[in-house]
Amino acid sequence: MKIEFLETVKVLDGKLYHLAYHQQRYERTLRSFGIENFIQLKDILRPPHQGLYRCRVLYSTDGELTQSYHQYKKRNIKSLKLIESDTIVYDKKYADREALERLFAKKEACDDILMVRDGLVTDTTIANIACFDGALWLTPKKPLLAGTTRQRLIESGFLKEEDIFAESLNRFEKLAIMNAMIDFDIIADKKIEEIIC
Repeated sequence: MKIEFLETVKVLDGKLYHLAYHQQRYERTLRSFGIENFIQLKDILRPPHQGLYRCRVLYSTDGELTQSYHQYKKRNIKSLKLIESDTIVYDKKYADREALERLFAKKEACDDILMVRDGLVTDTTIANIACFDGALWLTPKKPLLAGTTRQRLIESGFLKEEDIFAESLNRFEKLAIMNAMIDFDIIADKKIEEIIC
């Protein structure tokens, strides 16, 4: 059965950002299905030379790979609704986001949701998160999806992994979201409870 996946790569004025991390995840995803035949993304991607774009790489277990480029406009996320789902699975960047969209539909007046699984916060529908405890930036040890920006910031030593319980979110001073396009964006700067709706 054919399964489709995505990589979203930031492009600014023709430059592809952090492509090695996307290559690693692409290869790791296919390897998990026993596939060892990889395309080198740097050899095939042809981004526009001017402007900020989201490069969408769609690939599948049957060897298909396509690329498309979309002008990027940042979503303004200033509020999150906690949504519990102990059954949500999104451990690979699947093209099929139906399960995420069903949960997103419960956001009510909030800008996005912050998913909670087994009492632990995980991700929003588009980003990993990090919380600042006054000394360290911590990111959930068990995210839904191990994002490329998250991985890069863990490797640099900027982020530390830790279980973050939904019931103790208010012990943190700040909350940030991160993904390939926005990098690291602090959306709560004093009290996290102010952005939880």
